This record gives sequence, C-alpha cells and structure tokens, in this order.
Amino acid sequence: MLMFIRKYINYTGGEKVMFKRVAAIGLSLLFVLGSTACGKKQEEVVVYTAVDQVFADEIFAMFEEETGIKVRAVYDTEANKTTGLTNRIIAESERTVCDVFWNNEFIQTIDLEKKGMLQPYVSSEANTIPDYYKAENGTWTAIGGRARVFLVNTDLLTEQEYPDSIYDFVNGKYEGKELAIAYPMFGTTRTMAAAIYAQLGEEKAREYFQTMADNGVCVVDGNSVTKDMAASGQVAIGFTDTDDAKEAISDGAPVVMVFPDQQDDGMGTLMTPATAAIIKDAPNQENAKAFVDFILSEKVERKLVEMGFFDICCRDDISDNGIKGMDLNLEDIYDYLEIASKDMETIFSKAQ
Repeated sequence: MLMFIRKYINYTGGEKVMFKRVAAIGLSLLFVLGSTACGKKQEEVVVYTAVDQVFADEIFAMFEEETGIKVRAVYDTEANKTTGLTNRIIAESERTVCDVFWNNEFIQTIDLEKKGMLQPYVSSEANTIPDYYKAENGTWTAIGGRARVFLVNTDLLTEQEYPDSIYDFVNGKYEGKELAIAYPMFGTTRTMAAAIYAQLGEEKAREYFQTMADNGVCVVDGNSVTKDMAASGQVAIGFTDTDDAKEAISDGAPVVMVFPDQQDDGMGTLMTPATAAIIKDAPNQENAKAFVDFILSEKVERKLVEMGFFDICCRDDISDNGIKGMDLNLEDIYDYLEIASKDMETIFSKAQ
C-alpha cells in the first residue's frame, strides 16, 4: 500500500494535498480490507465429523449456501474411527479448536458429555425430535441413523416363518435353524446388548442372552459377516444393521429385511443415531448454534435419508409408516454398556 502511495505521489508531482488524499484512500482501503478479513474469520464454524465425507460435504455446501458461514471440516480416519476425533477434542480442551462435533453414533458423544467437554444448547429445531434422543442437560441431540434388523434368507424361510421379535431367538421358534449375530462385546451389537439391558433390566437381559447362547446361536466377527452368512444361506436369519442389510438386498441376495418388535405392545427396534453437539468454550459460538440448528432440521435429516446415509428418520413413528424405535433415553443405554459388555464376554466366551 505504501509503495502505491509513493508511486501515485511521484506521478502527480508529489503535491502535499495529493499526498493527504492518497494517504486517506490508503488508510480507508486498509480499514476495509482489515474489516473484511475480520468478518471472514467470524463467519466460519469448525466442525469435527465422523460422518462419511461424501455425505458430509454435500450438507456442508448446503449450509454455506444458506447461511454464508464457511465450514472448516475435520474428518476422522478409517483407522481411528470416531475415537480419534473424541481424543483430539479432549486433547484440545485447554485451547478449544472445534466448535461442533457431528458424530455418526452416540456412545462417544455421551462419553464426551460425561467428561464435561460439551456445552448445553437446546435448538428449536429439536422440538419434533423425541425426548429419548436428546440429552436431559441439552448437551447433545440425535437425528436419523441405522436400526437393528433381522436379515432373513427367503430360500430358507417362508413369509409365515419370518421372525417378529428378538424373543424369537430364544423361544424355540427356530429350533434346528441357524441364527447369527456379531460378537456382542463390540460395535453396534454391543450397543444392542446394552439397550436390551436397559429395556429388560439386568436379570432378565442376562437370562435372555444366556438362553441365546445355550440355543447355539452362531456368533461371528462383525455385522458384515452376519450379513454374508444370511445372504449365502449359511444361516436363516442374521441380526445386523440396516446398512449391511440394504447392501445384501442391493447385491441381489435372496433376503428380506424385517424390523423386530414393531407390534403395538412391542419394545421397538434399536436405532443407532448420529449426534450433534457444541464443544465447551467453542470459539465461534453463534455460528456453532446456527450449524446445529441446520443439522437438526427435519429437511436435513430427510435429505440424509434420501442420500442413503441415514436409513431411518428419528421423527417418524410406526403410525407414520416409519419405524418404531425403543423408548429408551440413549444415556440409559450408555449407562449399561460396561455391565452388559462384561456379561457378554462371560456368556459368549463359554459358548464358543
């Protein structure tokens, strides 16, 4: 800028009046540029997300177009999964960088809450989301997600023989027919076990899983293996997640997806939702709130269903031709994780 002023003065003969005018112009330009730079810095939000980038990027673009706020995204890696991002948030607690944690599940989000890393914010967009998908203290809210389903091989079972409930694994209905689940000490099957403990209580839940093991359920390494076994006919039914089930159906396997416990008096199926939360002492508070409002809106949730990232919408109920979820606060499920995991280790290590 000073070089510009000197050149302009030389060109005009160096008159003092012109110097004052040019200096004033220069200072004005510096002020405008400085103000613009400051404004740009304020109009951003830093989002750490475990949502697949192919889906997240499109949502970020929608948010930027609607609000003018720039999203600075940090994604997880396949190796670290969600744990890497939660550890990073904890490591940065003395000097917070992240504004919003947009997670693809809820266990790690609640873990951050328990560690005091989240900041309460109750969005008006969450009014139509069931209370059991929201933190009581307002620190996080869940939307959309996957659900637990039976993947049934239609070559092995007729429609009349399809399962209706998780109790069909233990009531003798399929005696002599193979059933499969992933090890319930890990992943979403671990979450499912904790949910059953929260639903039934410790004694009845322990009895349920012990009976399942005694009946010879096939316990395998992961939901994808469960899916493959049902698709290939190695088992009649696999208890897995909607994303794996949809993949088998898309591949043309002779299978159908059945949501358990959808009767009026049924407990419903476990839904594993995504979550959104503002980090404590987030640098860009107002923009963080704007982003959370956007993510929690019904239009974005249904957009993510349309894109194929979510399999179900948490706002839907069975009466709306949606899916009936378990009427449990997600924190209740979290509270049973440790005891359920220890029992699963004991029960299923003996069964193998």
